[in-house]
Amino acid sequence: MLARATRDALLLRARLYDAIRSFFAARGVLEVETPVLSAAANTEPNIESFATRFSGPADAGARERWLRTSPEFALKRLLAAGVGDCYELGRVFRDAEAGRRHNPEFTLLEWYRVGFDHRQLAAETVALVQAALALAGRRAAVIERSYAALFIESLDLDPHRAGIADLRAALANVVIDPAGLTRDDWLDLLMTHRIQPTFPAGRITVIHDYPASQCALARIRAGDPPLAERFEVYLGTQELANGYHELSDAAEQRARFERDNARRRGRGQRELPLDERLLAALDGLPDCAGVALGIERLLMALLGSEAIADVLAFPFDQA
Repeated sequence: MLARATRDALLLRARLYDAIRSFFAARGVLEVETPVLSAAANTEPNIESFATRFSGPADAGARERWLRTSPEFALKRLLAAGVGDCYELGRVFRDAEAGRRHNPEFTLLEWYRVGFDHRQLAAETVALVQAALALAGRRAAVIERSYAALFIESLDLDPHRAGIADLRAALANVVIDPAGLTRDDWLDLLMTHRIQPTFPAGRITVIHDYPASQCALARIRAGDPPLAERFEVYLGTQELANGYHELSDAAEQRARFERDNARRRGRGQRELPLDERLLAALDGLPDCAGVALGIERLLMALLGSEAIADVLAFPFDQA
């Protein structure tokens, strides 16, 4: 079967890769490659990993291996070893994610900047997106809002203090089965169903300082309320990137992984092995910020497409 993506789309991908490498070369950020197969897995309950088995010598390591869902853990081990600013542009894999805007195999750009916080890295992410837009002869307006300010501006609702009843009411005519939903689930629904669809097509939107309960791998800044030093970048309604002022406390990170596995147990999902090599290295992680950006999503935005297959040589059903 012929490739789904047009030659022009494939050419745009190649030009984007060149632009990314030039962008980082000008900033002295090192390109690296890390393993695609790992003895550890991503414990995040909303992400499923592909597993495979190694049939070689028994002393070569763990038999069960996991296809990476991102290069994050390996890149942080390099940072802890003193490599400095670095990035990786490569394939990642997520099970159960297939559809009009998702492919189980896709390309992720992830990079880390020593001495940056999440706000500084958000600004650099915007600069990279603008460089990508320039390939299509475009430039976008930019707005930046805290998570709280965005909710107040869009829904007249304080996301840190509103009760679940208020969050449900703010969904208006969006009908959702409430069974098993947490407060963060309701906030996510408001973002995806009420706020995100209103973002203008020609605008980059940067959101920063999330609720502490949505910290993922970010540091939490003390205050009232405490805030996760996290950001997301959107181009139009398309979420492109998610970044953090990175947590460097190994004990806290272990506790978060264990909470993930507890949630997995509660959902009837398999518990997954922790990345002990990452945890052993994490206390040596320098002060840094990191971000992951989906290449297919960026290409879709550049082409004005709503179908990920338009930017893939062969999507999952043709692979």
